[in-house]
This record gives sequence, C-alpha cells and structure tokens, in this order.
Amino acid sequence: MITRIREVRRSKGLTLEEVGHRCRPPTTAQTIGRLETGTRTVSVGWLNRIADALGVDAGDLVDHPERQEVPVVAVLGGSGAAAPRRTVELVAPRPAAGQVAITVAGSIGEYRTGDEIWCDRLGPDDFGKALNRDVLVPRPAGRFLFGRLIGREAGKLHLLPVGVGARQLVISDPPWGAVAVRLLRTL
Repeated sequence: MITRIREVRRSKGLTLEEVGHRCRPPTTAQTIGRLETGTRTVSVGWLNRIADALGVDAGDLVDHPERQEVPVVAVLGGSGAAAPRRTVELVAPRPAAGQVAITVAGSIGEYRTGDEIWCDRLGPDDFGKALNRDVLVPRPAGRFLFGRLIGREAGKLHLLPVGVGARQLVISDPPWGAVAVRLLRTL
C-alpha cells in the first residue's frame, strides 16, 4: 500500500518524534519513519493511530488517484511570502462524522458574509472541551444561539454572542452543542 504519511506530516510541520508522541499509545520516531518509508507494513490500526495523531482522516494517508490536491507555492510569515523549503500539497477539507455547519448570511463579529463555519457536535458531558471557543447551541422552536462559551455550571452554559455590545446569555440543559473547528472563507 502506498501511503502519504510523510507528505501529510510535513504539511502539518511536524517531526517524526512529535507524531510518535501524539500517537495513542505513544511510539518512537523510528517506527513512524519505518511506516512512512514502507520498511514496516502499515496496518489499518497504524493508519488510524497516525491519522489521529496528525488530525486527519485515515483516508488522507492513502494515495487516491482521484483525490484533488492543491500545491503550496508560498508560505506567508512575518517577513512576507517565501517559497516553501520542500514540496507540500494540501488536501481539500472533508467533513468528519457528525459535523454540522453554519453559513454566515451577514457579517457579524469576526465572521464575514459567505463564511462557512464547520463544527464538531458535542454531548452535554463534553461541553467543557469547548470553553473559550465559539459554539452553536440549539434553543426551542428551531432556533439557535451562537457565541463564545465563557462558563459552564450545573447544566447551564454561559455564552457571549458574537458582535459588538452583546450581553451574556445563559442556556439551561441544551441536549447538544457544536464547537467551531474550521472556518472556510472565500476571498
């Protein structure tokens, strides 16, 4: 099987050692290197572990001839744009299981008209993972509240809606929430 572990790892700016430490359970840089080069056989289990460590889908680590990739021609930093030191290609984002999205119809806060906000769904037990991040919470009658989760206590969520002059709102016992994880913006 031809893998793209090295390309994806490099595009994320990670070393072999960093990927090894991110694996669950952790492994050595040498093992990751052997899996990248094909010296060691890559099983489905290894693909899943490495994909989790890299924050990608396991399918992104396997070479697919029909998948479209975008070459990186410049890296933008504090001193301007420069050519990348090595060849890097990006894979277009794909939704993960259970993700939901928000489209922005009118600019508000840091979001612009036309933006797409991709969110990971959370159950009530996982709301703590979204503290100080933007979340979407359902309300009765098909309405929603979107804002920064600034507090959580006794089944109540404290949100600060996006936009100037917004006041804190408290939502009691929402059945689920969704934390913003990706912003897609057309320029």
